[in-house]
Amino acid sequence: MAQVKVISSLAALLLLCTSAFAQDFSWEYVPMDGSRVGATIPTTDNIDKAIGTVRGRRFIAPNGKVYRGGSAPAVASLMIDAQASMAEVKEYIGNCPEGMVRRKPESELANMLVDRLMVAVEAETGRKVDVGLLNFGGIRCDMPKGTVIMDDILSMLPFKNYICYVAIKGADLQYLIEHMAAEKMQELGGMEVVVKDHKVTKALVGGKPIEMDRICGLATIDFLLTGGDNIFAARNAVELVQTEILMRDAILPYLRALAAEGKPIEYHCDGRVRYED
Repeated sequence: MAQVKVISSLAALLLLCTSAFAQDFSWEYVPMDGSRVGATIPTTDNIDKAIGTVRGRRFIAPNGKVYRGGSAPAVASLMIDAQASMAEVKEYIGNCPEGMVRRKPESELANMLVDRLMVAVEAETGRKVDVGLLNFGGIRCDMPKGTVIMDDILSMLPFKNYICYVAIKGADLQYLIEHMAAEKMQELGGMEVVVKDHKVTKALVGGKPIEMDRICGLATIDFLLTGGDNIFAARNAVELVQTEILMRDAILPYLRALAAEGKPIEYHCDGRVRYED
């Protein structure tokens, strides 16, 4: 009990002191955006321009400011020296003029990823793909505005999820969509789905109603096969093909092809998943 009383007394004294001198303190939010020195995120070939240079005990910042002695040159040296080992994640992937934000029920970013997943699975397995399925939680961050490097893709798709082909009957696809509508919708491709009060009011594949006995080709990731995010995409599967291609590796050829052609990274929303009031 004595120890408790001492701790309580110290806590009370600290609270009193904080209250007594609170008017002497002010706080200001300062974003860590490199604005003081003009630093930006470097790629493999613009380190001097992005981070600056260190000459002896002088740090010449990207905006021209010179810092002599102190911690600035030491910190800058550490950052510059680390770039060689980070070259792989600094690879230039492309340019996204507007950026792409992850949001529900659909977004340009999610649509691009699930559509490219469908293309990659079809190319890798030789099977016809009708529908694509990704989980919203597997896309961990937005596509940044401007330069996109490998680190952005790794941050966006950090999990080791392998792309898969699943052949299921239309009835099982209908069940899967209704299950998601009742809980939370995920990212879809090749479909148009309308949900009202957690019930599916419209579900089309390739613009046509789902045929319950027809076999549908589903492109997805292994995480969603047997319960990830409470999705069981392989339930009653007629065929299952698991590849050794990671989801992030499936998207890279498309992005690199855009860059090679001088095209920006951009995509579209098309109303594939909608909620009715």
